[in-house]
Formats: sequence, C-alpha cells, structure tokens
Amino acid sequence: MIVAGAARRVAPRRIEMLQPIEQTILRELGDGLILRRSTAADADKLAEFNAHIHSDEGWDKPDERIGAWTRDLLERPHPTFGEGDFTLVEEQATGRVVSSLNHISQTWAYDGIPFKVGRPELVGTLPEFRHKRLVQIQFDKIHRWSAERGELVQVITGIPFYYKRFEYEMGLELGGGRVGFAPLMPALKEGESEPFNIRPASEADIPFLDMVYQHANARKLICAVRDAAMWRYELNGKSEKNINRNVFRVIETAAGEPVGYISHPWFNWDWGIPLFEYELKPGVSWLAVTPGVARYALATSKEYAARDSQPLENKTGVAFWHGSEHPVYEVWREKLPRIRQTYAWYVRVPDLPGFLRHVGPALEKRIAESHIPGHSGSLRLNLYKTGVKLTFENGKLTGSEAYKPQPNDMGEIGLPDLTVLQLVFGYRNLDELKSAYADCYWESDDARYLASVLFPKKPSSVQGIV
Repeated sequence: MIVAGAARRVAPRRIEMLQPIEQTILRELGDGLILRRSTAADADKLAEFNAHIHSDEGWDKPDERIGAWTRDLLERPHPTFGEGDFTLVEEQATGRVVSSLNHISQTWAYDGIPFKVGRPELVGTLPEFRHKRLVQIQFDKIHRWSAERGELVQVITGIPFYYKRFEYEMGLELGGGRVGFAPLMPALKEGESEPFNIRPASEADIPFLDMVYQHANARKLICAVRDAAMWRYELNGKSEKNINRNVFRVIETAAGEPVGYISHPWFNWDWGIPLFEYELKPGVSWLAVTPGVARYALATSKEYAARDSQPLENKTGVAFWHGSEHPVYEVWREKLPRIRQTYAWYVRVPDLPGFLRHVGPALEKRIAESHIPGHSGSLRLNLYKTGVKLTFENGKLTGSEAYKPQPNDMGEIGLPDLTVLQLVFGYRNLDELKSAYADCYWESDDARYLASVLFPKKPSSVQGIV
C-alpha cells in the first residue's frame, strides 16, 4: 500500500556511532550487569551473539545468515529501524552481551485500515543468565518505546507458549502452505517454449509490484504496508547473506507484459525453495501461469543445491507458502497433496478498546453487509479479568470502552484470557473458541450473531517487515 508517510521513520533519532557507552545505559541491573541501548558500534558483538544463540545447529555452529541480518539492521539504512533499536544486557567488567532483543517498527492494515505495529525479534539470552527476568526487563522497555511511537499492536514470531508470559497471544496465522513434488509438476512438451518469462525485479517495477500486492491483500484480513521506501528495501536493501533477504521475480508474457510476481529465499529449505509470495494481476489465469512458476522453482532449487553442495535428489519439492488459503491451492489441489498447517504470530494489544475504536470503520462495514444493517445496541465482551463494551447506533460504532465484569453481570460474550485476540484477528471464529474453551460462552443468539458478524474468521498471510 503506497501511503504517504505510512512507513516513515517512527524511531527516535539515531544514536551517534561514537557516542560514549555511558550515554546509552538505560538501567543498572545489579550483579555487574547493565541494560543499554545499541549503537552501530555494537554491530560486531551483536552479530556474533545472535549468530551463535539463534543457530539451529547449536552454539558451536553459528549461523552467518542471522549475523548478517543483525549487521544489516545496525549498519545499513532501514526505513523504520534505527541503530538504537536493540536492547542489550551487558557485563560491565567484560563487555560481554548476555541477553538482547530488538524492536522493528512497521505499519500493518486491518481490512484496509493502517495501524502502527512494533515487532520484537532476535530475543536471546545466554543459558547461564536465564531465569533472571532479563527478557522481561527488556520487553518492558521496548513496550514503552512502542507506546511512545503510537503503535497499537506488538507482534512476534517464536517458540510455542514462551511469549504468552509477556501478554502475547498466538492469534494470527503464520506460515504454512501446500507442497507438491517433481513427478506431479507439468513438464514442457518437446520443442515447447515457456509461455511466461521470470526475470529479476528492479526498482522500476515497484508500481506494478505494489498494484499486484494490493490486489492480493484484498483477500486478507491483515497485511503489512509497503510504501515505496519499503519496496526499495525489500528489493535492494539487504546484504547477500541476510537470512531474511528474499529474491523477487517478475512474471511476464513472451511479449514482455508483466502479469505477476513471486518471492522466495536465496537458499533452499530441506526439500527445495518455498515461494513466500506468488500473486497475479487481475484478469490473468492461475492455470496458465502456475506450471511455469513450478518449473522455475524446481530449477532454482537445483541451482541452489549445486551452489551450496547439497544432494540434488532431495530438492524435488515445490512449496507454495501462502498460509491457509490461496488461489493456487484451489486450481492445483491434486498437484499439491502435502498440507503444512499454519503456525501463529504472537499478538499483543495493550489497549483493546482503543484498537477497536481505530478499526471501527471495518466493524461498521461488516454490520452494513450483514443481515443486521443499521444495528443499534451494545455488546459486552467479558475477558474475566477485564472487559470491553462496544456500543452501536444505526450501525455506527459510538463507543468502545473498558468495563469490569461483575459476578451478577457477566456480559453477553465470555472469552477467557487473551482468546479475544484470536477472535479479533480472524484466527478463530466464535464457534471454534467455544468448542475449545469451556469458559467461552454467549448469553443469547443475538449476541452470538453480532459477535460473529463483527469478528469473522478470515485468513492472513502477513509478510512482516524485518
């Protein structure tokens, strides 16, 4: 979404590279530890720390790709990240990093309504310093940063359950897709040429890429906003070895007319390359284009295998990694037999009534398009410890405020803990939550229907900003 200023820097002014360490200290923690903010001069030590602590193969086999990502954030221009956006806990005596994380500001959209998001990532602590609340202390700090930047939501990807300790709920689908294998992929007939060419994308393609991206996002509840600066960063802003650098390719006819694009990582997964994005402009047949895209993916995974000295016989898969729903799943159902279930983003919304006010136009649109247009009345969501009261007049949201449930006044909808975020972000519908949680309830059919209209289940395959 090309929105003027939507992804403009919201981070505080950059800390000077040669600023004395003492001026970056946020807090003394005792036991010889300090919490401080990063500078560009920390690139080496944080890259080394993250490459070791986040390596899937263990500390002794550092992942240089994660180190490259860390360096990029600290040393290369980023549309929304400043060199002071890491926190690190450091031993004063040795200068050793013992714990760290970062905060990447970005803009997402909810049914087309932009909202600011803070994304913590690269959360890690040395084993001997765990269980000392170091991560909690850093989260408290970046959550304050996020509030100061006007970010209504925080999101993070990570291991199961852990981030629920910090007021996050697994409430938005992440990853997943469909996988097919070489024997099922259509081959060109003898003497036949590819009907579509696939070429590297350039900055000149940004208007086309954005048009197709917006067309695709209309299928989704949540998407990340990419303005022109963010598109340039995606295309050319990341270093070669950055684990999050994706390769963008434009699909075009033999006559040179662009019809769509794909993106994928610069390295293989276990069975080949996954296509993170595959989208076509309106009016183009998925049946016509998809065979060539699959052949490209197979050929590219073999090239990567040869480059990286990987066994070729293992690179026979084609993964369309687009979440739970995508047009290619419908047109190629039998060619993509392996289903990889989605995981979930962790989501935190510190002011839920405020967020619902912000996305109120989306709620009003759902009422207008439902069987209850012009609805007037209230709906109280009992979250047990807290609650939210929504008020509508003639189909318009006139109130979204906190309320305190009472033993004799429990509200119309009951949603335990933070399950309300699963409902709000389209991850689960009300019936699914009631089946999973005995303490989820509705007081009446009217309340059930209104809640279902306001918060339908809807897929989201978010390409977050890193």
